[in-house]
Amino acid sequence: MDHLTAGRVVGIGIDAVDIARFRRILGRRAGFERRVFADEERTALAGRADPVPSLAARFAAKEAVMKAMGVGLGAFRLVDVIVEREDSGAPRLWLRGGAAALADRHGIGGWQVSLTHTEELAQAVVLALAR
Repeated sequence: MDHLTAGRVVGIGIDAVDIARFRRILGRRAGFERRVFADEERTALAGRADPVPSLAARFAAKEAVMKAMGVGLGAFRLVDVIVEREDSGAPRLWLRGGAAALADRHGIGGWQVSLTHTEELAQAVVLALAR
C-alpha cells in the first residue's frame, strides 16, 4: 500500500533525542549502533561528515513507532524499524520481523514519518495508518 493512500490514522508517536547525549551513548556502548540501526541505515549515512544527528533522528523515529503502536521497549527489535530516504529526500519508514508482525496484528498498513534536527535536538513524528 502506498504510504500516501493508506487508511485512517490509528496511532501517532513523537520522540525527541538530545544529540550530545546520543553521541556519548554511541561512544560508550560498543555494538549499540549495530543493535539499533539496520545495515541499510548505517550504509546510507556512512559517508556523512557527522552522521550522529541523522542517526539520532532515526532513533527518535523507532521510538515514535513504538508509541504509535502503543507498546514499549522490548516489544520488537529496534533494528526491525528502518528509516530510509526516498530519491526526493523525504524519509520513508518500513518494518520487518517482529515489528512488522506487531504492526500487522494492530491492523497497520502504512506509515507517515517526519524527521528534523538541529545541532542539539533530533525529533520524529510517526503516524500509523490503517490497512
